[in-house]
Amino acid sequence: MAEKTTPVPSGPERGARQREVTRAKERHLRPPVDIYETAEGLVLMADLPGVAKEDLRIDVDGDQLTISGKASHVAPGDPIYREYELANFYRQFELNEEIDREKITAELKHGVLTLNLPKAEKAKPKQIEVKVA
Repeated sequence: MAEKTTPVPSGPERGARQREVTRAKERHLRPPVDIYETAEGLVLMADLPGVAKEDLRIDVDGDQLTISGKASHVAPGDPIYREYELANFYRQFELNEEIDREKITAELKHGVLTLNLPKAEKAKPKQIEVKVA
C-alpha cells in the first residue's frame, strides 16, 4: 500500500506542528499511521485524538483509500493558555490489487482508528496437498 501524501520532516519537527498542505489551501494534520501485514491482510492503525465517529470519513474510490476527519474539543471555559490545537486530519493511500475492497472494516476506539484490509482470496497463500500414488 503506497501513501499519496508528501513526506513530512521527522525528529524534533514532528508532533503537533507537523503539518502539510494536502488539498487546495486547506491545512491538515498528517496523523501517524502504523501498517502491519498478517496472513489475512493488512492492519492499518492511525492516531486520531479528538476525532469522533461522526466526524470521521473513510472512502475507497478505485485504488484510493482516504482517511479524513475533524477533531473537536469542548472547553470547560475560556482558554487562558492553550497548546492543544484543533485541526483536520487527512491521509491518502493507494491500494494494490491484493486488497479486497468490499471487506474492509473500521473501528475507532480511544482515538485510534483500526482498519482491517483483508487480502482477496486470490492473493492469499495456498497450501497444495500432496497425494501419494
